[in-house]
Amino acid sequence: MTYEEMLKTAQGEIGKFCKACPVCNGKACRNQIPGPGAKGVGDTAIRNYEKWQEIRVQMDTLTEKQEVDTTFEMFGRKFRYPFFAGPVGAVNLHYGEKYNDASYNDVLVSACAQAGIVAMTGDGVNAEVMKAATEAVKKAKGLGIPTIKPWNLETIREKMRQVQDSGAFAVAMDVDAAGLPFLKNMVPPAGRKSVEELREIVDAASVPFIVKGIMTGKGALKAKQAGASAIIVSNHGGRVLDQCPATAEVLEEIVEAVEGSMRVFVDGGIRSGVDVFKALALGADGVILARPFVTAVYGGGEEGVKLYVEKIGGELKDTMEMCGADSLAEIKKDMIRKA
Repeated sequence: MTYEEMLKTAQGEIGKFCKACPVCNGKACRNQIPGPGAKGVGDTAIRNYEKWQEIRVQMDTLTEKQEVDTTFEMFGRKFRYPFFAGPVGAVNLHYGEKYNDASYNDVLVSACAQAGIVAMTGDGVNAEVMKAATEAVKKAKGLGIPTIKPWNLETIREKMRQVQDSGAFAVAMDVDAAGLPFLKNMVPPAGRKSVEELREIVDAASVPFIVKGIMTGKGALKAKQAGASAIIVSNHGGRVLDQCPATAEVLEEIVEAVEGSMRVFVDGGIRSGVDVFKALALGADGVILARPFVTAVYGGGEEGVKLYVEKIGGELKDTMEMCGADSLAEIKKDMIRKA
């Protein structure tokens, strides 16, 4: 199977909302929910993609030829590449009935582990979603990162027990999901979390805790204050609030704010290994890709996921070689140029 064949298969399998576009740039689905779009006009998702394209890489081949090393370490684990699959929930609603959350996570977690990276799993209103996700992580011997929505504390504690039973090496919370309509109307209240509430959640985790949904330096420092081990610079794929800046626009200032005191990841519109390189040059430790992995699963199952991992990994390695970086640590800001 080639990448093009996988993409063509996905276009026939993925349902009526997502178009499985050759380039996932947020335009075809901009304000479509259900679907991968947004609750507003969808301008933030489009901006996410376009701002990465405005950054160019600086070619330099007058360097000693060495083997390029793309390996990445986090929380005591070593991975082939510095990118992960992002959390996606309610796939049968948004992407078509070929998969439900249980079968999707089963494929994604296993395939990512076999490909040498790790998958983050999604969460949902149905309690079976987290149950299935953590079971998939357990089968992968803890090589997965369950991602919990910002529910009320009682619900979070129950889900955290499932995470602990899975043996997951880390857990995340997508606090940016606070903008999703189904969280706003919950009783007890769900959504935004104070620093004190987040600290209580972090303390209950017993494994490294990742806060997804940071868009300011101030927010990053709040996550640090709460005890988080890492953050993900994210605006929830541009799905929850129009008129946000792109993640590429705020990444650098957030990296500077935390001063190396915690791991910083970024998502939002990153669609190639070249984009991964740009994010690392701006100071990110690694990146998260979500929607393209959905296309990979729907288009080719485990084979599709492995194909996509090799595509992005190969593009990253080639960019490093052509820009004179033989390891991730050697990727520097002077290797990119902002338009």
